[in-house]
Amino acid sequence: MSEKLQKVLARAGVGSRREMETVISEGRVSVNGKIATLGDRVDASAAIRVDGHQITVPSVTDVICRVLAYHKPEGEVCTRHDPEGRPTVFDRLPRIKDSRWVAVGRLDVNTSGLLLFTTDGELANRLMHPSHEVEREYAVRVFGEVTEGMLQKLRHGVQLEDGPAKFDKITAGGGEGLNQWYNVTLCEGRNREVRRLWESLEVQVSRLMRIRYGDIKLDKTLPRGGWAELELPQVNYLRKMVGLPPEERSKVFGADDRRSEFKQAAQIRRAVRRHRERSILQGEEVVGETPTIPRTKAPRAAAPVKSQRDDDVSWENARQRLRDGEPRKARPNANNRQRITRAGKTGR
Repeated sequence: MSEKLQKVLARAGVGSRREMETVISEGRVSVNGKIATLGDRVDASAAIRVDGHQITVPSVTDVICRVLAYHKPEGEVCTRHDPEGRPTVFDRLPRIKDSRWVAVGRLDVNTSGLLLFTTDGELANRLMHPSHEVEREYAVRVFGEVTEGMLQKLRHGVQLEDGPAKFDKITAGGGEGLNQWYNVTLCEGRNREVRRLWESLEVQVSRLMRIRYGDIKLDKTLPRGGWAELELPQVNYLRKMVGLPPEERSKVFGADDRRSEFKQAAQIRRAVRRHRERSILQGEEVVGETPTIPRTKAPRAAAPVKSQRDDDVSWENARQRLRDGEPRKARPNANNRQRITRAGKTGR
């Protein structure tokens, strides 16, 4: 049975289906030695190469759909390789064999919060497609005076450069003075849409954080730069929402496997620490994080001499033992003098 080429490449973890359509259009994919074109279909025996590299395409039954929830900090870009050398969201993710992580959508460099990754390119493509209308919720802090009339405009729709846009829900979250927090929800993922909606009313966004994607919420215990793999019910919730069949297997440890749970937590901490230390060594400021510089152990101060006579006697005894070839004994001091005297072994 043949399948569309971009769908096969997405299942192999090369990228999302949308990304693969671009790669095929650029003439970077070959099938059985011939340059592929958009719309080609391939079967299981086809030899596929991307940029000259052979691609191993697993069968549908061999692929295990995995999903990560990542707490993106500010300052990271949503690309695999940044020409400016900035840290990327892929730097801290766990390594996997015969596949790779595909980001579900993007967050701009100044936005933090929940970002999903999956090994299933088809799932990533469907979650990003506007037709499925997956809810995204953001916590946003704005600077400026906000009236009820302005909130009504944001709920009913505002004309942007790429068409009308609106928030489905707006909830006040408190704040002081001109700095106010709001929780906003929308079902699109256009570039900088939340910021542009507020800026259309001449209100500045000073902080933006995604806290929910569908029913998947950002765990408050997950540190910035940390990740957690979703369990099978959460993965199947995402697949059902976009019309994909449920998964039957998972690589997530069982809830009763405490040892494996601690192992994953340690792996997350190592990834966060390595990224922070690398940024500090490169002279970069880790935005949103407090740098932890390893402490150098201070030399321990020598204990003060209780008595000059005790010190002189100790050195004389040590010299005598070296001359007689006796084994080394504990140095007498004010703390053990009384104990030794009671035992009748003063040595003086």
